[in-house]
Amino acid sequence: MAAERGTRWPALPVADWQDTRDTLQLWSQVVGKTKLALAPPLNHWWGVTFHLSATGLTTGLMPTAAGGLEVAFDFCAHRLRLTTTDGQQRELRLEPRTVADFYAEYRAHLADLGVTVPIDPLPVELPEVVAFDQDTVHASYDAGAVNAFWRSTVSAAAVMARFRGEFRGKASNVHFFWGAFDLAVTRFSGRGAPAHPGGIPNCPDWVMRDAYDAELSSCGYWPGGRDEGLFYAYAYPEPDGFRERALTTPGAAFDPDLGEFVLPYRTVREAADPEETLLGFLRETAAAAAELADWPPTA
Repeated sequence: MAAERGTRWPALPVADWQDTRDTLQLWSQVVGKTKLALAPPLNHWWGVTFHLSATGLTTGLMPTAAGGLEVAFDFCAHRLRLTTTDGQQRELRLEPRTVADFYAEYRAHLADLGVTVPIDPLPVELPEVVAFDQDTVHASYDAGAVNAFWRSTVSAAAVMARFRGEFRGKASNVHFFWGAFDLAVTRFSGRGAPAHPGGIPNCPDWVMRDAYDAELSSCGYWPGGRDEGLFYAYAYPEPDGFRERALTTPGAAFDPDLGEFVLPYRTVREAADPEETLLGFLRETAAAAAELADWPPTA
């Protein structure tokens, strides 16, 4: 049982794979910007997110002039695969290589497949950015750590999907945002919200206003912060008393710097029942948001 839990909830010290995580985030933004250009827009930017597959993360099918394209990260075989609806396929090896090298080969494969797509070369949602084609600093890839992260994401997604299914109102799918590099799911009250103030690094304020144009309660999993990453939960707009709400989940607390409740990933994986510990955190933070903001009964 312990070995099974270690497989499903592996240890993931940030210090051991931070360089790999940062490189992988930038690679994911290269692919994510492809979806941004090709996929039809959806409210709250849901149309640009990645989704989980059996071996990694996928864009899903994106429309192209010739039919369609799917780009998928395989974190088991450590390949990036580009597949078109006419049966063509190209792949890149996921291994230690610079962002500039990854970007150049990726663009070459797109061209070879006849897919013409504009990609803004500047990363987003990061405090300091270098254009993809000029980034020769980020070049790490620890295959074992990436696979461990993938397994932790699969486990987190299963709990978050169960949590989503308990809500009958408007809610997002469980999806992966390549900008901030986090897995998320969001519930909505059905009411509007004040304009978001923006202020996210290297991200236009109008992007955030579109994402947060409705009252919501959101939660997710981010492989950063704390020693092994963390789970988070927040409300927008934040109702009075939200950050003072006492939680019963061991290890959970409000982080004033992040403006969110957080639960360390390590606390979850070491719990007697990781799934129920995480589910409890998601439930009580969502309940706090709904109760304190007096969400309509239909939500």
